Amino acid sequence: MAAEPLLAAEAIVSGYGKIEVLHGVSVRVAAGEVVSLIGPNGAGKSTVLKTILGYVTSSRGRVTFDGRDVTRLRADRLLRCGMAYVPQGRIVFPRMTVLENLELGAFVVKDRAAVRRAVEQVVALFPALAGRLRVLAGALSGGEQQMLAMGRALMTQPRCILMDEPSLGLSPKFVDLIFEKIVALRRAGITILMVEQNAVRALAISDRAYVLELGRNAREGTGRELLDDPAVRRMYLGG
Repeated sequence: MAAEPLLAAEAIVSGYGKIEVLHGVSVRVAAGEVVSLIGPNGAGKSTVLKTILGYVTSSRGRVTFDGRDVTRLRADRLLRCGMAYVPQGRIVFPRMTVLENLELGAFVVKDRAAVRRAVEQVVALFPALAGRLRVLAGALSGGEQQMLAMGRALMTQPRCILMDEPSLGLSPKFVDLIFEKIVALRRAGITILMVEQNAVRALAISDRAYVLELGRNAREGTGRELLDDPAVRRMYLGG
C-alpha cells in the first residue's frame, strides 16, 4: 500500500443530527485501486462516502485527497479537485435528455470543446447511449440510467470516483455490464471507492476492501483475502 494514498478518511466521526453513525472509521485508497466497502445494512457504508464528499459533516477526523486536507470541503470544490460521485438509486434528471444530463455533469468545465470530447469518451465507454443522446433520461431502462449516472460522473475526467451501490436493482445482464465497466475504468487509471450490496461481485474485482460493522472498521484485506475468509463468508456473503 502506498505511503501517501490518493484518498484517505482518517478516524471519521459523523452522523445525522444528534445521531452518530460513524465512530472513527478509516479508509485509504491508493491511486488506481478499486476499494470496496461492504457490511450489513446500517453499518454506515454510504455515510462514509457522504462524509468524504461533505454531504454529511464530520465532528472529528480528517479527509485528504492527493495530500491535501479536504475535510468539510464543499462537493463542488471536490469536483474541481478531481473527485466525482455516482449516488445510489440511478439519480438522473428524467425530464432532461441524456446529453443534457451529461453536460450538467460538466458544469464546472468552461471549455465547450472539452465537454464535447468528454461526451465522446462517455459514449465510447457506454455505446448503448450513443443513439439516445436526444432521448429523455426518464425513458431509459434502469440499466441505461445507471450507465448515464456513471457517464455523468466521468464528464470532468475525475481521478477518483465514489460509487454508492452501482448494481442496486439492476437485472443480471446490467449487473454484469456495470461491473465490466468498473473494471474498464480501473484499467483506464481511475481510482474507485465503492459501496456495494453485492459483496461477492464487489470483492471479486476489488484490490482491497473494508468490512464495516455498526459504524466501525471490522476487517480489511485484499478482495481475495476477504472472499476466502470463512468468517466474512459466513457473516456477509451468505456462505
